[in-house]
Amino acid sequence: MTLVVRTTGPPQSVATAMREQIRTLDANLPVADVKTLRDQLDLSLFPSRVAAWTLGGFGVLALLLAAIGIYGVVSYSVAQRTREIGVRMAMGAREKDLLRLVLGEGLFVIAVGLALGLLLAAAATRVIASLLYGVEATDPLTFATVPLLLGFVALVASYIPARRATKVDPLVALRYE
Repeated sequence: MTLVVRTTGPPQSVATAMREQIRTLDANLPVADVKTLRDQLDLSLFPSRVAAWTLGGFGVLALLLAAIGIYGVVSYSVAQRTREIGVRMAMGAREKDLLRLVLGEGLFVIAVGLALGLLLAAAATRVIASLLYGVEATDPLTFATVPLLLGFVALVASYIPARRATKVDPLVALRYE
């Protein structure tokens, strides 16, 4: 049997008074597991919260892996083009021109990936709508912030190798290979 009591004061002080009142009515009736409604809700929502934290952790891990992957691909591309970059620098290319070149190629791939990801996410909304609680599957805030976050992380991951490309010594690059 469960007894629910509403109070305006502190719940623990009411719990003590309720125990005494129940004992006066029936001394053989055990009173155990007294909790506030907040404690009961926290206990019932615990599995959902653990799942949300776990999935959030996997999301952060996926974001980190994506950043490392983008960094690796752009860095490899810059390393393969060391001679070309050296020639461009020897011919008078400025740092901002090289940054624009390397970042432009990286951002094109990122933009295509984000566009495809948004299309697939929009298509998957009907499937995942039943798994969401308190958020609509087509939540505009989510559809705006996630691509912005991914785009920012990808931009930073592309900027580091692009910046390193501007520091290439043209003589060393021309002797490369």
